[in-house]
Amino acid sequence: MIVYDLLCEEGGHKFEGWFGSSQDFDKQQQRGLLACPQCGGQRVSKALMAPNLARKGNQKAVEVAPSPAAVPAKAPPAPAALPPEAKAMLQAVAALQAEALKSSQWVGDAFAGDARAMHYGDKEAAPIHGRASARDVQDLLEEGIDFAPLLVPVAPPDEIN
Repeated sequence: MIVYDLLCEEGGHKFEGWFGSSQDFDKQQQRGLLACPQCGGQRVSKALMAPNLARKGNQKAVEVAPSPAAVPAKAPPAPAALPPEAKAMLQAVAALQAEALKSSQWVGDAFAGDARAMHYGDKEAAPIHGRASARDVQDLLEEGIDFAPLLVPVAPPDEIN
């Protein structure tokens, strides 16, 4: 097997391709079987790449800056910056959520079980927050149990430095 870094000439996307041999790449390219996985572009070529050579056990790794030729000529567009109003709105939402969570208890992975127990009266109702799998979320919805996702991701208390 041989691995090539490939370049979409239409969109400037860089991706990896695995081939049985260098002749396999040429044959697939001639038959039009190669396409960019991001945009579907058919103009695909081999990108410049450095060989992956193992170093001796007594040698230190050396960082090598990529050559300007290794950078695609047409780079994908950079994501647009948020307008100041949107940034301020997101900060306000995060602040409101943080204030609401002060009176809520982190229950971690027990969220679905605790929410279910509160809904059915097996446990005293209280504000909680935690994690739930996609299956747990679906089950809670099907049972008619009220809950809402957090709008801003929250780090569990035991994972905060």
